[in-house]
Amino acid sequence: MSDTPSTDAKHVDDDKYIVVARRYRPLQFDQLVGQENATRALMNAIETGRVGHAYLFTGARGVGKTSTARIFAKALNAPEGPTATPDNSSDICQAIDAGEDIDVLEIDGASNRGIDEIRQLRAGVGMRPSRARYKIYIIDEVHMLTQQAFNALLKTLEEPPEHVKFIFCTTDPEKIPITVLSRCQRFDFAPVETEAILARLDEIVKAEGCEADQDALRLLARRAAGSMRDSQSLLEQVLSFATGRITVDQVHSMLGTADDTRLAALAVGLIDRDPAAVLKMVDDAVMGGIDAGQLAEQLLGYFRDLMTATVGCGVDMLRHAAPASYDDLAAQGKQLGIHTILVIVGIIDQAISRMRQSVHSRVLLEAALVQICRLADLQAISDVVAGLGQVPAGGSAAKPAAAAAGEKKNIEPVANRQLASAAPPAEAAKPAAVAPSPTPAPVAPSPAPVAPAPVAAAPAPAVAPTPAPAAAPPPSRPQPVASAPAAPAAAVAAPTAVATAPAASPAAQPAQSPQNATASPAAIKPLPSGSWDAERVKAVWRGAIESLDDMTANYAKNAQRVEPMGEGCIRVIFSSARSLDKASCEKPERRSKLEGALAAVAGRHVQYECVLVEAPPTQKPVRRALTSADRARRQREVENEPIIMKMMELFDAEVVKVIPPKEE
Repeated sequence: MSDTPSTDAKHVDDDKYIVVARRYRPLQFDQLVGQENATRALMNAIETGRVGHAYLFTGARGVGKTSTARIFAKALNAPEGPTATPDNSSDICQAIDAGEDIDVLEIDGASNRGIDEIRQLRAGVGMRPSRARYKIYIIDEVHMLTQQAFNALLKTLEEPPEHVKFIFCTTDPEKIPITVLSRCQRFDFAPVETEAILARLDEIVKAEGCEADQDALRLLARRAAGSMRDSQSLLEQVLSFATGRITVDQVHSMLGTADDTRLAALAVGLIDRDPAAVLKMVDDAVMGGIDAGQLAEQLLGYFRDLMTATVGCGVDMLRHAAPASYDDLAAQGKQLGIHTILVIVGIIDQAISRMRQSVHSRVLLEAALVQICRLADLQAISDVVAGLGQVPAGGSAAKPAAAAAGEKKNIEPVANRQLASAAPPAEAAKPAAVAPSPTPAPVAPSPAPVAPAPVAAAPAPAVAPTPAPAAAPPPSRPQPVASAPAAPAAAVAAPTAVATAPAASPAAQPAQSPQNATASPAAIKPLPSGSWDAERVKAVWRGAIESLDDMTANYAKNAQRVEPMGEGCIRVIFSSARSLDKASCEKPERRSKLEGALAAVAGRHVQYECVLVEAPPTQKPVRRALTSADRARRQREVENEPIIMKMMELFDAEVVKVIPPKEE
């Protein structure tokens, strides 16, 4: 690439100074940086004679759209004929470079956006060019034209005279009508890579006879964010500001930005959750001339790079931090966790949006950083819901909550306090479990074994006759105060029932929330023993449903019928219109709850299998209109669901409306 300026040599001591971005503007296709796809397509179109009548160049500011349009116009109107390498010494090319050629008209779409200007353009389209081959209209920021102006341009754009070419440039192609887009050949100009900008800046510094640190130029290239023109404008400022060699400190001082060391120290303070130290660093930065808005944007870029390092991207994905800091970023990301980083990025982004509309930008930045310091480690909502799905049949979620707190999972502080407050009742309800005996004969007539248990504990409330006294507490959490005398042999001989239907002891019942006491097998009276026939299966199924007081019972009620399918097994048949109810009853958490209730009613371990059958048209259920009492009952049932309760606690929410599933 040539280092010579794009016009005659203009130096600093000349009366007419031309800025760097104009002096080093590309003059040939091969001087364009970072737009190889567009330049190759345009050069091939010229060489093969496939030049269209309308082109649209889109892309961010400063990526070469207007420069490409001028080079393309020179290539088409070159005296030696259309060529991909025009002679810049010719009068036509020099006039186009200076923007003074009579046959190449550059129009600003922002200031010539009305229908009257387009009518004047249409009136001049019919006139042939004065000295060149084509009359070329370059309309910059074409998306600023009004709808009426676009409509007036459509016919001319579709069938222009053979001597007319249109080149449109825009930064916002979405605002251009589709009728205009469909008549143009579109080329999207990508942001220029940082390394390409760095190489170009280095060439310009050498051509200007100056010296600069590579890190200083790299900082300018990163700050330009893909815009070559922005990088050259920043370099112009630094050349005027610096004395002697351009250094990183001079660049930071001129831009009002923080260096990498200060940003890393701020990040460490946020990770250590030290708001006092963070605020002190912000104060030092602002008093040192760093703009609060610039500091917020730099922090956003820092945590963006922290996110990329955390998810495993390479050094080439860093856009703001220095490549040498990649290992430190990866270590910090591992310490924070990706969910916390995402929340931090959102908080900083929201603060930046608010700072642009407020005169108290520093206060908003400080408030955002304190908020970040007060964050606990966060966890994805999907993980929280998955943990809530492991609620046991008794309705208590204290054990998963305690495990989550013990492992320092990413849960918000409010949720931590709520889960911690729910833990003591669950601890009190855990030690004791009831073991119903398979045969009620030796137990039912004799309630005497129940009497000695309350001697060592508080008096038990009156409950329904139980098939067996309380079993001894588990060995993992012994509680001598609530221990009971040895159980009779009938209670010890039923380990399967104990494992299947756990329940809290009568002494622990007052500690439970009334909403959580949904299906306590201690309050279920077992049916007399008998043969495992259809009538007994129906009675067991009906009794289990009546003992439940949550959504599980609602789903189970919708079964068409039940029938035995082997000793201790039930086949539950749903009509095809009740596939949602079948799927709900097959979920692990509902299955364990329902089988526990079945075991308590049957006095034995019971399993079930759900089956779908085609329902006859005449047997399609007719839904009656829900009364206000029905809606209130359904809302209470939903609110009593353990998972719903925990979600309401975590997010401080409430059930507004219960919508029943639609039937086929």
